[in-house]
Amino acid sequence: MMLERQIYQKIKDALGYQAAVVLIGPRQVGKTTLALEIGKEHDALYLDLEDSHDRHRLTNPELFFEKFEDRLVILDEIHRTPHIFEALRGIIDKGRRKHKGKGRFLMLGSASLNLLRQSGETLAGRIASIELLPLSVSEIENERAKREKLWLRGGFPDSYLSDHDSESFSRRKDFIRTYLERDVPMFGPRIPATTLERLWTMIAHRQGTILNASDLAKALETSAQSVTRYIDLLCDLLLVRRLQPYHANIGKRLVKSPKVYIRDSGILHGLLNIRNHEQLAGHPVVGMRWEGFVMENLLAALPWRAIPFFYRTAVGAEIDLVIEHADGSLWAIEIKRSLSAKVEKGFYIACEDLQPTRSFVVHAGEDRYPVSENIEAISLHELAHVLSD
Repeated sequence: MMLERQIYQKIKDALGYQAAVVLIGPRQVGKTTLALEIGKEHDALYLDLEDSHDRHRLTNPELFFEKFEDRLVILDEIHRTPHIFEALRGIIDKGRRKHKGKGRFLMLGSASLNLLRQSGETLAGRIASIELLPLSVSEIENERAKREKLWLRGGFPDSYLSDHDSESFSRRKDFIRTYLERDVPMFGPRIPATTLERLWTMIAHRQGTILNASDLAKALETSAQSVTRYIDLLCDLLLVRRLQPYHANIGKRLVKSPKVYIRDSGILHGLLNIRNHEQLAGHPVVGMRWEGFVMENLLAALPWRAIPFFYRTAVGAEIDLVIEHADGSLWAIEIKRSLSAKVEKGFYIACEDLQPTRSFVVHAGEDRYPVSENIEAISLHELAHVLSD
């Protein structure tokens, strides 16, 4: 089953004005499938750089790419050959002089900062970068059962589309093992895989809480600096999100440390050994699992240059998600697992502090209605649509 990804047109548009496009996202998120679909429209040449034969073909990249200057070239697992970025700079510039400066290369990689640092330094002005996220609520049918399925299984296509929950769970455990055995040694060769697995699991148990590197370091019998470095790697691999606190000059003591989340709910449930909806519903902190799921789906819909934060004061005034838009306006978002949109006192106080332009309570139901004069209850699917608009 082929799911239509919202980002499909964005990639095609970028190829229409830029010489190179780099598509980044976690392993198995669907980058190759999407690239091959685009490649069919462009008579593209596909190279898998995990394959030694394809890597050997790029021994002399200038000579090789000259033969295919009229075709789109898809370079999968581009982080396997970081040296190629320097060569691509000259190849792209030479192509521009021959009026072949658009739609030359579509590159796919499984890491964020590592990849962008290489491409950004050598291909500035020649490359567009696009992040492919797991499936979101906006990409599946708007039915509560489908959203619950997405929440349990997560948005990695193979996991979401599995025939049974047990098959989905097995796929996610394999995914976790693959990252620990293959990607960690590639991107963090001095990080023990067993230590990173323990840390990854500990973050899952503390989903949505304030990061305390010292506590984690004590449990792992390592230093806080090492824990920070390990979390850096998980963030670079697009597996963990650090949500930064919003700072405002309001004369109150504010929380200054970030919150941490496992980005994909299915991976979160795999780390916690949650296999089905019964176990998920009975989990003691199910609300925090839902909060992370809602947050990632809303962040997937963010418009350009919108920045996410959370807000919390030392005395408990809190907003789960603060969106700062490009024009400086703020949206305050509270997340509730219940079908009703009951708002806590701390949210009202926090809204008085920040004076957001719009305030929402995302609930698990379908209705949209006013909670107060300035706060509106709304479903996840509808708020994602409002944000993307």
